[in-house]
Amino acid sequence: MEQVVYEGTRTPPQGKISFEAFLEWLDEDTHAEWVDGEVILKMPVSVRHQDTNSYLHSLISLWVAYHYQGSTYHPPLQVKLTLPSGRQVSREPDLVVILPSNSGQFQQHYFEGAPDLIVEILSPSNRNIDRLTKFEEYEAAGVPEYWLVDPDRQYAEFFQLDETGVYRVAFSGSEGVYHSRVLAGLWLEVRWLWERPSVWEVLKQWGLAS
Repeated sequence: MEQVVYEGTRTPPQGKISFEAFLEWLDEDTHAEWVDGEVILKMPVSVRHQDTNSYLHSLISLWVAYHYQGSTYHPPLQVKLTLPSGRQVSREPDLVVILPSNSGQFQQHYFEGAPDLIVEILSPSNRNIDRLTKFEEYEAAGVPEYWLVDPDRQYAEFFQLDETGVYRVAFSGSEGVYHSRVLAGLWLEVRWLWERPSVWEVLKQWGLAS
C-alpha cells in the first residue's frame, strides 16, 4: 500500500473513485496520484529533492525549447496512462517532456498518453515505488525514456525502451556522460546533478550560449 497521510494534508476519498471524481477532488495545492481507482497522497519531499528537480527542469526545458519546441513540465501535471492490461493510472512525475510528434493528448487538467521522457527524483520514502512500481507502469505504457535520479546517493540510472518494449539500462553511475536517445543530441554530465554548475555554464558547453 503506497499511501501515507501526513498531518496537515487533505484526507483522500475513501475507497475507489472514478478518474473524473479524482480530478474534481484534486486542487493545485494537493499532490496526489490515482492508482487502481484509489487516491494516493504523495509524500513531502526534501529541499535537496526540489533543488535537483528544479535544476534539471531548467536545463531540459531550455534544451527542448531551443531544439524541439516541445514542452517540459514538473508537478502538478497529471499523466494518465492506460496499460496494455487495460489498467489505468494517473501519475504526477517529477519531470515530463512531451515533443510535438507525441500522439498523446492534452486535456484541461492532465495529459493522456505516454510522454517522450519521464524523470523521477528518488527520496527514501519513494525509492521502491519509483524503481519498481512506476518503472513497470512506464515501461508497459511505452514511455521511451525513463530517468531515475537519486540525489541522496548521488547516483542516476537512465533507461531506454528497446524494440521489444523492454527498458534497457543505457547508463548508470555517479559520473560520466549520458546521451539521450529521445532528445537526440542532448548529453549530460551526470555529476552536474550533484554539483549543479550554473545553468549558463552548461548552456555554453551545449553551444547554446557564448
